[in-house]
Amino acid sequence: MELTPFLKSLLSTSGLSAYEAPAARIIEEAWKPLVDEIQYSKIGSLEALKKGSAKNAPKIMLAAHMDAIGMMVTQNIGGFLRVTGVGGVDARVLPGTPVTVHATGGGKTEELPGIVVQPPARLLPASMADSPVPMDHLFIDTGLLPKDVAAKVQIGDLVSYATEPTELAGEALAGHTIDNRASVAVVTVALDELKKKSHAWDVWAVATAQEEVSLGGAFTSAHSLRPDLAVAIDVTFAKGPGSNDWQTFPFGKGPTLGFGPNLHPFLFKKFEELAKNLEIPYQTEVIPRHSGTDAYAMQVSAEGIPTMVIGIPLRYMHTPVEVVALKDIQRAGRLLAEFIAALEPDFVEKIIWED
Repeated sequence: MELTPFLKSLLSTSGLSAYEAPAARIIEEAWKPLVDEIQYSKIGSLEALKKGSAKNAPKIMLAAHMDAIGMMVTQNIGGFLRVTGVGGVDARVLPGTPVTVHATGGGKTEELPGIVVQPPARLLPASMADSPVPMDHLFIDTGLLPKDVAAKVQIGDLVSYATEPTELAGEALAGHTIDNRASVAVVTVALDELKKKSHAWDVWAVATAQEEVSLGGAFTSAHSLRPDLAVAIDVTFAKGPGSNDWQTFPFGKGPTLGFGPNLHPFLFKKFEELAKNLEIPYQTEVIPRHSGTDAYAMQVSAEGIPTMVIGIPLRYMHTPVEVVALKDIQRAGRLLAEFIAALEPDFVEKIIWED
């Protein structure tokens, strides 16, 4: 598949938590030729089924959240917009960031270009003069006159990042919302690989909604679809400036395999064995508690689902310039496809929880 153009298209759209439709439309178009059925959950997750060959086939759910962090308008002060965060927005990196205001005033939706700005230091409280400025002191300037802003922008209108995706040297890509559109690309690669392979299990590929605010898409789709196994694909922290301890992972050196109480050790062992056999580089990510991903939601849905998490090392998470290595997306997609192709109909019966 043409990975880079597809990922760039995802990084050039909005789709904030609970408002994922712009991203969902792109994903649906890409998945249609790769699956047998597509549907939407009641809260907007995109659920795609690729049927397996087994009679009464067991089901595996692949979850990659498609929602993005962003902002929401809270005030209009003389034509300048104040905002609050949707998801985990880091206010320190916002000043100077280009954004799109999704204005709904006047009975129509309009995308207004804007930029995040901050007052001069001498106009800020003394305690902030030499410190990062919190979000409630930042503004968005659209360049419009106050009367035009009042006519076009309503309280509650969404604001998304507008940084353009940029190809970097070393087969890397930078842009906003790579968390977690990179993992949507991983699932797409896996579905594309499965076109060439037979597999006994039904595969439910789910681009989940609302992960950044509630894990709502994973909770509801897992409860509705009742998979026998589940895999969450998300980003994790890559090593970079100021982040080089055991909780970070080398950039471009392979996906991570999660290990910890949120994940089933039998699945970790099987993914690890497969990665070694295929000579796919990987790294073990120790996750001693809630993984902060859709894995938690799926693991505890219904009577409980054996769950695994695969991570894609990412630099500058939750900023408008996240950076990912494209080859890690390809590696993770291939590993998923090979795992699914190797699943035997009675695999669940062999699962044990070892002390």
